[in-house]
Amino acid sequence: TLKGVFYQRAKLIRPQEDLLKGFHPDDRKHHIIINVGGIKYLLPWTTLDEFPLTRLGQLKFCNNFDDILNICDDYDVTCNEFFFDRNPGAFRTILTFLRVGKLRLLREMCALSFQEELLYWGIEEDNLEWCCKRRYLQKMEEFTEINEREDDLIENETTGETVEETKIGLCMKKLQDMVERPQSGLPGKVFACLSVLFVTITAVNLSISTMPDLREEEEKGECSQMCYNIFIVESVCVAWFSLEFLLRFIQAKSKFAFLRRPLTLIDIIAILPYYITLLVDTTSVGYKKPSSGSIYLDKVGLVLRILRALRILYVMRLARHSLGLQTLGLTARRCTREFGLLLLFLCVAIALFAPLLYVVENEMADSQEFTSIPACYWWAVITMTTVGYGDMVPRSIPGQVVALSSILSGILLMAFPVTSIFHTFSRSYLELKQEQERIMYR
Repeated sequence: TLKGVFYQRAKLIRPQEDLLKGFHPDDRKHHIIINVGGIKYLLPWTTLDEFPLTRLGQLKFCNNFDDILNICDDYDVTCNEFFFDRNPGAFRTILTFLRVGKLRLLREMCALSFQEELLYWGIEEDNLEWCCKRRYLQKMEEFTEINEREDDLIENETTGETVEETKIGLCMKKLQDMVERPQSGLPGKVFACLSVLFVTITAVNLSISTMPDLREEEEKGECSQMCYNIFIVESVCVAWFSLEFLLRFIQAKSKFAFLRRPLTLIDIIAILPYYITLLVDTTSVGYKKPSSGSIYLDKVGLVLRILRALRILYVMRLARHSLGLQTLGLTARRCTREFGLLLLFLCVAIALFAPLLYVVENEMADSQEFTSIPACYWWAVITMTTVGYGDMVPRSIPGQVVALSSILSGILLMAFPVTSIFHTFSRSYLELKQEQERIMYR
């Protein structure tokens, strides 16, 4: 860095300095005074030569007083001072860019305000340094998501206000409030409580259906009173979920957008297995392919068991009513880079420690556990994630040293992205909480 480059390209003028004293008319050919929010800077014209498209660079091409006032807010002819009624704190970053060509984002400044300042001063966002540009783009993405949700909410409210107050319109408005806004009134709260209750019953019912006695009855093709009761409870829960899905589908203004939502897809995947299982059970009664023997029935039974296990997806429906689960989903969507970075770290470390331990254990201890490098991959995954099942244990001293190194590396590698993920989670939780409070206020 050249010494004095900041002073040569732009100088801060102290408040006690007298500008008129020693001012010569020819100085305006070489220097200008920029006053931004009361803070004055002395800039040589050569500083602005490299940035002719910026607002300050256009001052050099002004030929009359009107052109100058189109660019700045006021102009003092006596000392060649241009006044801009802008944020002086943000202008410090602009001035640094004019001095040395480095544009940085102030941590204490709002990204939207910084974007407005860049637009005003005519500076491209691409000039941001890479370390600040990522944080700036992340902030802008979050603001875009918030604005989209706000626009959808305002659009729904405006549409609801402009709809004719017919009986159908009023019924649809009440239906939308009941199924989409639990905080809108007593019907919405009752509907949300029933939805959570049926999800809980489904999870408990699924757990009970996997008891050994019931599994034996299923394999023998028998059905006791307990099995019948479980089927009745499951049927009632699926009937409620189907009704809830139909009500949400009916009140949705855009059916296609409703079907594309992640939670809607989860509902479809969770509800359909019951009807598919019911259909297969009905059509397979007394039916058997003559050429396949019991293989066909075994495959059908396997498919039915897999479909019944998909009922656990009902638990994901709690995300409609849980702010914590919504925050978790939003954090996972925003932290894809961090998760990818964590996966990359683990893959590289696993590819390093697994072959190393294989060589050490086979040469030093002639181990029967570490038979191949792919088998060592499993050991490396369990060790680096600090799970430690103990199914594969190194016996030699060098192998234990490698194991200790992999454990310490796993702890460090997993700790690196955690801080960023935690901050994203906290920020997402505050955003969703504030959005919920705004909805309740409306």
